[in-house]
Amino acid sequence: MPSLRPRRFDLIAFDWDGTLFDSTRIIARCIQRAVVDVGGAMPSDKAAAYVIGMGLMQALAHAAPDVPQQKYPELGARYRHHYLAQQNDLSLFEGVLPMLDELKERHHWLAVATGKSRRGLDEVLHLVQLKGVFDGSRTADETAGKPHPLMLQELMREFGTGPDRMLMIGDTTHDLQMALNAGCAAVGVSYGAHPPEDFGSLKPLFVADSVRGLHDWLLRNG
Repeated sequence: MPSLRPRRFDLIAFDWDGTLFDSTRIIARCIQRAVVDVGGAMPSDKAAAYVIGMGLMQALAHAAPDVPQQKYPELGARYRHHYLAQQNDLSLFEGVLPMLDELKERHHWLAVATGKSRRGLDEVLHLVQLKGVFDGSRTADETAGKPHPLMLQELMREFGTGPDRMLMIGDTTHDLQMALNAGCAAVGVSYGAHPPEDFGSLKPLFVADSVRGLHDWLLRNG
């Protein structure tokens, strides 16, 4: 039985938006609207999606190079305004909860490593009733934005495990580069913010085209 197989990874860290949570399109739209609100040129869909996974201000600054730095606080406030207006329309991808439940049954530690703020992550975990599923989490505002490896390094220290026993799963090149920087393995998903053809040089073990595909791979190889 799969549950009796030796685990390759003790600690599995997931990105949030675009990996577990179906929020990529809405986040990109909120970024575009925020930039326009403060007088910047609207980023393209590709440019707005590219920055998903970074810390908020890092992402907004990258998406809006024509917005002066003194307007960054207003830019952040406008993004939060648009996001909060739509967050109740967001949900987990179908199949995420059964996947997480089965991984817990196999006694993996599960964590979140996200560009969201601590406040934002705590709010969304409450909204989707995931309390108790994750054993740990790190956010960009309490560590460092991706692709800096600090989130993963802190999680490894917390759980007393090394990079050879940790797996990072994400939908962006920022996630995969963070894993590479931390010396741990990574798996990409192709249904999020970044096109999977961008993943090759970052050497993911696997690229899943669906949650079901990710679930099956983890049962066989995790």
